[in-house]
Amino acid sequence: MKFVIQRVTEANVSVDSQIIGEIQKGYMVLIGIAEEDTAETADKMVRKMIGLRIFEDENGKTNLSLADVNGSLLLISQFTLYANCKKGNRPSFIEAGSPEKADALYEYIIEKCRESVPNVQKGSFGAEMKVSLVNDGPFTIVLDSAQL
Repeated sequence: MKFVIQRVTEANVSVDSQIIGEIQKGYMVLIGIAEEDTAETADKMVRKMIGLRIFEDENGKTNLSLADVNGSLLLISQFTLYANCKKGNRPSFIEAGSPEKADALYEYIIEKCRESVPNVQKGSFGAEMKVSLVNDGPFTIVLDSAQL
């Protein structure tokens, strides 16, 4: 499982020119799910993401968590995080989870996040989406379950 976490001052996602999810201060997170991922993998990734201290405190140090700043989440399913570009110029996505498995784990992640984050917005699994954001910093972190 991979999470690309971007600290944002604002972000939104739209489908067919209609905004379906929008946040202010928080994280916009691209979520990639592999076939071998499980609910236990998701639990570990959500705990790590929620606990990250990457917002600045009064001294300008990245010492505050999402909860400390009353931040929100915008969660976007992104199978292309599992693109394999080793052979040729056209990426292969065979390492990404099947749509059924990925959709179920994506929804599970959303529900787990809602247990501790008051405002969790989401994209539309499998839809053609447009994502807009203002990356604060810029500050981007990649979490990979293989490295946790």
